[in-house]
Amino acid sequence: MSSFRLTKEQLTLFHTFGYLHLPGLLDDRIGRIVEEFERIWATEGGGHHGGSHDGKRRSCIVPYIDRNEYLCTLLDDPRLAGIATSILGDDFNYMGSDGNLYAGDTGWHSDGWHRQVIHIKMAFYLDPVARDTGCLRVIPGSHKIGDHFADSLQREIFQSDKTWAVAGRDVPCVPLESRPGDVVVFNHNLKHAAFGGSARRRMFTMNCCQRYPEQLLPELREYLSGAARFWVERAYGDVMIRTATPERQVHLEQCLANDGHLKALSEEARRKMAEPSRG
Repeated sequence: MSSFRLTKEQLTLFHTFGYLHLPGLLDDRIGRIVEEFERIWATEGGGHHGGSHDGKRRSCIVPYIDRNEYLCTLLDDPRLAGIATSILGDDFNYMGSDGNLYAGDTGWHSDGWHRQVIHIKMAFYLDPVARDTGCLRVIPGSHKIGDHFADSLQREIFQSDKTWAVAGRDVPCVPLESRPGDVVVFNHNLKHAAFGGSARRRMFTMNCCQRYPEQLLPELREYLSGAARFWVERAYGDVMIRTATPERQVHLEQCLANDGHLKALSEEARRKMAEPSRG
């Protein structure tokens, strides 16, 4: 159990507005993190090392930290584990990660619309980003399902130019300008976006959630099914599982017990991808 905890005030801010920005939290690890981030892209393809990132659209690798023994230890870091524990409980689930090279704008969206189980994302930006150079922009309070403001945004923001005659980049928001070493944490329901920036903006995330109650396990399995489009056959990568300490295992066990359907779904996704190339 992590000894690090968010303060009462930080928790109140998170639940009220839907996000936290923690400047410099990982300054002591960021050099090695960047090194291992680049190592994955060099090995797996993408970016200027692998040559497949064209700078015109996002490149993404899933799972991400699971592929690298050092990055797997981020889940064990008492500060990151303490953030998740503070918000989600001691038995929180680790829900996977993605590594990204961003290019261009990312329109307004939520990463989920979860009504009963809290999901959070911890985002790590490996290049300095500001309001108009690709930083995360958020709309405070937009995570509260059932609230008139949040529900109105859910209906209207995806076509802001038509519903409000306002371009996406001009929607009122808070820009979370950050530098390498900062950690940004937000509720999956929170409306967020990014505009501007370089054609190779480095960023990766870790996702966590409350442990699912027994009656909601079908929802957990449905959530895990989404990874099949990346040809993922288990909830986690082999390195994440193989190097897991007993403490880490607590955060893996529920998903590992409910991912038995992923292999077949992944094989089906592969088959569909191959079909167009057949003569």
